[in-house]
Amino acid sequence: MSEPAPRHTFHAVAFIENLPLKDLAGAFDNARRTPHELRYSLPAGRGRVFIYPFGAMVFHDVSHADRESELTRLRRARPSLTMTPGGAEEFFVREDPGKIADVHDGVLTLDQLTPERASVVALTIAQSAAMEYYEGAVELMFEQTGRRVERLEDRGTVSFRTKPLHRFIGGAVATRSEVLSVLHLFDKPDEAWDDPGMDRIYDELRAEFDLVDRYQAMETKLRTMQESLELILDVARDRRLVSLEVTIVILIGFEILLGFLRR
Repeated sequence: MSEPAPRHTFHAVAFIENLPLKDLAGAFDNARRTPHELRYSLPAGRGRVFIYPFGAMVFHDVSHADRESELTRLRRARPSLTMTPGGAEEFFVREDPGKIADVHDGVLTLDQLTPERASVVALTIAQSAAMEYYEGAVELMFEQTGRRVERLEDRGTVSFRTKPLHRFIGGAVATRSEVLSVLHLFDKPDEAWDDPGMDRIYDELRAEFDLVDRYQAMETKLRTMQESLELILDVARDRRLVSLEVTIVILIGFEILLGFLRR
């Protein structure tokens, strides 16, 4: 009777805040640091941990108790850390010699899970978990922009008070900048360039988690928001200019009236 194929578990959690790897290196002195991740193994073969600067932590074959312990360790280094609601992913990998990388029913099957391939799996799952937060932030801003456009449609104008509008636009610009700053998340990892098998794994996982479609949806919403806010801001500026012109006309008329009264 043949032994069952080895099965691996990857568990990812995401945080609202970014994780500066340089600052965390001191708290994880057993970790190997690269520009894109901190990576370390737990003692006695209890699994591996990956930490990413865009605010994600991935556990490979790590028990629940050890995950909680490592999360506590991370929170000691970053006390204000906030886990994103719903920003968690769990994924399974099964080794089956002779198999070509393929995802079926949420399980990736491949011939061998090398440390390099495990890092590609961990990165992709981390990207998906982190994207949950950005999708939520963009969706909220998109809905708020939509309500402002609806008010403009109903009233045909905007409020004289532009300070709230400016604050909202500032928040939208900050959100857009933050999303664009994580574009490097979707660059193909270096390991995938060196191993055709890993390249296929990366493509299969990106398709499984819909990373490309999800990012394109966010990009479309951000572009629509920008166009809508530019329109609202133009209307607000036009209204203030018209008000200024009316004020100037009134002042000129008042000055003319005063001139007649003096005579």
